[in-house]
Amino acid sequence: MAVSHSAKLGEAALELALQMVQGGGVRVQVAAGAGTEPDGTPILGTDAVAVAGAIDELAADCDGVLVLMDLGSAVLSAELALELRMSDVPVRLAPAPFVEGLLAAVVSAAAGGSLDAVAAEAAAALGAKTGQLGEEPAAGVAEPVSHDSADARTRRVVVRNPLGIHARPAALIAEASAGADVRLRRLPDGPEASAASLSRLLVLGARQGDEVELSARGPEADAALDRLAALFDDGFGEGTAAVEVPLGAAVETSVEPAAEHVPAASAPIISGAVLRGRGVSPGRTAAPVRHLAPALPEPDPTAIIPPADRAAEASAIEWASVAVADQLRSRTVRATGETRAILDASRLLASDPELVSEATALVRSKGRSAARAVWETAGAHERGLAALGGRMAERAADIRDVRDRIIAEILQVDLPGLPESDEPFVLVATDLAPADTAALEGGNCVALVTEQGGPTSHTAIIARSLGLPAVVGVVGASGIDDAAVLLVDGDRGTVEVDPSASRIAEARAAAVVVPFDGRGELADGHRVPLLANVGGAADAETAAAAGAEGVGLFRTEFCFLDRVDAPTVDEQVAAYRGVLAAFPGRKVVVRTLDAGSDKPLPFANSDSEDNPALGVRGLRISRRSPQLLDDQLRALALAAAAESAEVEVMAPMVATVEEAGDFADRARAAGLARVGIMIETPSAALLAAELLEIVDFVSLGTNDLAQYTLAADRLLSELGDLNDPWQPAVLRLIGLVGEAGRAAGKPVGVCGEAGGDPALAPVLVGLGVTTLSMTSRSLGRVAAALDSVRPAACTAAAVAASGAATAHEARDAASAVLPGGDAA
Repeated sequence: MAVSHSAKLGEAALELALQMVQGGGVRVQVAAGAGTEPDGTPILGTDAVAVAGAIDELAADCDGVLVLMDLGSAVLSAELALELRMSDVPVRLAPAPFVEGLLAAVVSAAAGGSLDAVAAEAAAALGAKTGQLGEEPAAGVAEPVSHDSADARTRRVVVRNPLGIHARPAALIAEASAGADVRLRRLPDGPEASAASLSRLLVLGARQGDEVELSARGPEADAALDRLAALFDDGFGEGTAAVEVPLGAAVETSVEPAAEHVPAASAPIISGAVLRGRGVSPGRTAAPVRHLAPALPEPDPTAIIPPADRAAEASAIEWASVAVADQLRSRTVRATGETRAILDASRLLASDPELVSEATALVRSKGRSAARAVWETAGAHERGLAALGGRMAERAADIRDVRDRIIAEILQVDLPGLPESDEPFVLVATDLAPADTAALEGGNCVALVTEQGGPTSHTAIIARSLGLPAVVGVVGASGIDDAAVLLVDGDRGTVEVDPSASRIAEARAAAVVVPFDGRGELADGHRVPLLANVGGAADAETAAAAGAEGVGLFRTEFCFLDRVDAPTVDEQVAAYRGVLAAFPGRKVVVRTLDAGSDKPLPFANSDSEDNPALGVRGLRISRRSPQLLDDQLRALALAAAAESAEVEVMAPMVATVEEAGDFADRARAAGLARVGIMIETPSAALLAAELLEIVDFVSLGTNDLAQYTLAADRLLSELGDLNDPWQPAVLRLIGLVGEAGRAAGKPVGVCGEAGGDPALAPVLVGLGVTTLSMTSRSLGRVAAALDSVRPAACTAAAVAASGAATAHEARDAASAVLPGGDAA
């Protein structure tokens, strides 16, 4: 079948192909375009549902389906269609050219070819054209040289780790291949790479379940293959899951390479503005801004080196790469944990033999300057990573960093580095390289803000390991004035420019970590367990080290971010086990996927909703994609069975008793014993008594509860005063839920931002809340606030605050009852 953005293109290509097989006998479906405008004008685009339907129609009377796609989102739609289809015949997504591939596939199928044979014919469809035209590889990019099978040892392995071959596995492969000439090829017809080339290994795009052929030459070939096979079998130390070798070719997607990011001139950011991005490392603090110096300028593309000088110019690249690798090696020795592994991967990139050989080839053959050759070669490698998307695209920053370091060494200039400051500061940059981020340890940087990056970027990983609040993807950050003070909130993903003095004082107080002894209780010993909000295994380990009594909110959507398709059950099990393992024998409350609104995912949400905050988000996604929820519940049950944590599961965005009942039935059918729901809508709060007849517990998401109660989008800074858990209407709804919980004898938790507010904690307890969940850094402050009050004082503060008329009066009323805890 053919998937095209244009109905006319799809029909024309099909007509041409069918003219090659006049006798018929070949079934072809075209899924093209995205409908029509009211006036009948065709809409360019692709529709995954239509693609899935076409696959199912073909599957009714065939043994397999080959899918050809024209470009871009057609690939994404075809991949998503594999999840939506109802049939189970083998389906192959072909990386073949659209028109030539369709013609070749139809001819091969008409001749009785198997699915593999048809796919191979489609993939080879450009052979005749390229041979006739005498096309050669693009300048500066070396073609992979395959081993002669007569003198090479070969072995086949399966990628078993959940994240496939990313930077750290690639570094391990390069290290294990020492002493032999080893190449890897993704089967059946994927690209090939030298094991010594980290960037080429990343561009392989090998994912969990892909089969890879290893070939090696030299006296150490067998030993190298043994080492590599052991690495693959062990999942590179990242864990393994039961994977099957896929039938036929691995799916290979192709998109237009992304051009290198060039920051646009940013408009000045005025005082009082609130910028939004993605919080990737929790915490909140305030400090003056310091900007990272801009990257090196692009080397002159017009400079030509005379032939007599090219050998010396090429040798400068080799010496510079060695020098940079040595510099990074010294930093690696001083680092620990994930930071060390990341820096070691950067070191290997600097000494990547293919990067060096391709750059030197450009000098010798084209007369490029050494600096320009490194720039162009690194750009080709970077575009290869960007084309893969997701986690691999985030590694492009590492390529740029190594490029700039080598060029600086060639030109003998200082590489723009971190700003120096004797006072605490917030570092603002377009992006940060691993070496720069790691160098922040022990310095005066207290938070990070970048215009690029994502939750799996090395900036995010190292920021979390250093405990620095970080917000990435902040558009316009480079326009912040050098004299500004920034309040960075890594939990909410916000950056406030020149906030008030009281906001600064509050944030700086919040940045002070108060020790927590691991037991939350009131002054009379009444227990109020204090739990942590986490997004993954690293957060869970940090929370456990901070003394959290368990997890009150595991945000599973962090496992789904930056993907065009949903993670498999096995991938989810591995991610969930990482969190559960940190809390053996203790409670971990897992929230099912909360995509939508400010966290849309391409495979779960629609781009066409006029008001996504009131649309298909949270549990409502299961109306559209029930299998997505069922797979997640199954993965949670498998992870729970493999670990000793006490797992509880809850659904977000519940509004009715019917929704709660359906979720509870599905969760229990999956094998999860304790089931709850989030109270985020006024409807759920008002129905709390009825809901608690169905579920085992409830947890209040105060951020969304405030948003929906006050009808104020919590992403709009100018409505920030309305999105306040101290609003009396919100407190009264919390009181209704607490009362229902007491009557039913069931737990009522708070896992929203209010749970980490020391001033509000006694009020919440007085309203009937039994557990509080928060960021790890807030545990000690909340524990101290509760330890100074008794139950009667909490009740009095709750009555006073919820009986007030405004949020300001509510704070004052609670403070009058609990003036520093003296009234307790």
